[in-house]
Amino acid sequence: MNIILLGPPGAGKGTQAKILVADRGMVQLSTGDMLREVRASGSELGKRFGEMMDRGDLIPDEMIIEMIDARLNEPDCRNGAIFDGFPRTNGQAVALDEMLERKSLPLKAVIELTVDEEALVGRITGRYSCANCGAGYHEIFQRPAVEGVCDACGHTEFKRRPDDNEQTVRDRMEVYRRDTAPIIPHYEAQGLVQRVDGMADIAKVETAVAAILDA
Repeated sequence: MNIILLGPPGAGKGTQAKILVADRGMVQLSTGDMLREVRASGSELGKRFGEMMDRGDLIPDEMIIEMIDARLNEPDCRNGAIFDGFPRTNGQAVALDEMLERKSLPLKAVIELTVDEEALVGRITGRYSCANCGAGYHEIFQRPAVEGVCDACGHTEFKRRPDDNEQTVRDRMEVYRRDTAPIIPHYEAQGLVQRVDGMADIAKVETAVAAILDA
């Protein structure tokens, strides 16, 4: 079973992907992580990626597909793959379709986690974490039991990611609308798109995603 997980940053794709990995033995294929892994491997493809990344060049679609093609041949992908961060354009979507068809690996669904932009801004800008152990908190939804004291380790210093600010969140939403959302009609034409409310509780999103995969 292979799926594409779509949604802007903060929609919960990473959380749901981790649940699917744990519960169903699927593999999360994040192209950013894969590029770093292939580069570090020292393989011929990794060397080519490294040279291009060092120059600041974009990696051509055909090379990304070559990397994904090789990854899908590995045994841990037998229970299915979650495509996260790819495809981002219609050209990449067509290339992925052709590669999956060649390998007789159909897509089960393209799941878009939909969000309310204003609520998403609040969700992301309210996040912070323990500076010592990394335990995550939120100004509204998940405060420490004792104000100013980490529940996990008792540390009293906290930090925020520098990009968890309103302007960055809105910029990310705009990039998603411009670059990634246009591939949705490509998959709607194939009857593959399913939408889940990404602003719902994690457990409710998990249940909705499971219903799609088990249908």
